Amino acid sequence: MYLQHQYSTGRKWLARLPYEGDLLEVLEKFAAEKSIRVGHVGVIGAVKKAVVAYYDQQKKEYGSLVFDEPLEILHCTGNLSLKDGAPKAHMHIILGSKQGSALGGHLMPGTILFAGEAVIEELIGPELIRGYDPQTGLPLWEK
Repeated sequence: MYLQHQYSTGRKWLARLPYEGDLLEVLEKFAAEKSIRVGHVGVIGAVKKAVVAYYDQQKKEYGSLVFDEPLEILHCTGNLSLKDGAPKAHMHIILGSKQGSALGGHLMPGTILFAGEAVIEELIGPELIRGYDPQTGLPLWEK
């Protein structure tokens, strides 16, 4: 059986994100300030630098890729839940280069905004808590 909960839509924000803010940090800080325990997030805009990761399923660890160049945020989506009592943003991002190629992965700290606009939607229902999953080695929802 898989973990499942039903939610209703709560508050919804459209937010302009701060220039040179760390994208992941900004989203988690916003969620903490607004007391968002569970939510959905979408972001568009551009970054000055990006750090993304790929999860090596055999080693059960992330490997990071750093793109130290201006890139467009073509698509960035994810969710908010709780880890260690604080909001945790789990985001995946697709970025576009000036050559038109797409790059992407798991959003990591160190992704620095040039411009960003976010839709942040609170979901009302049971809390989602992230905990260590021994089968995958990932911090997945445990309840």
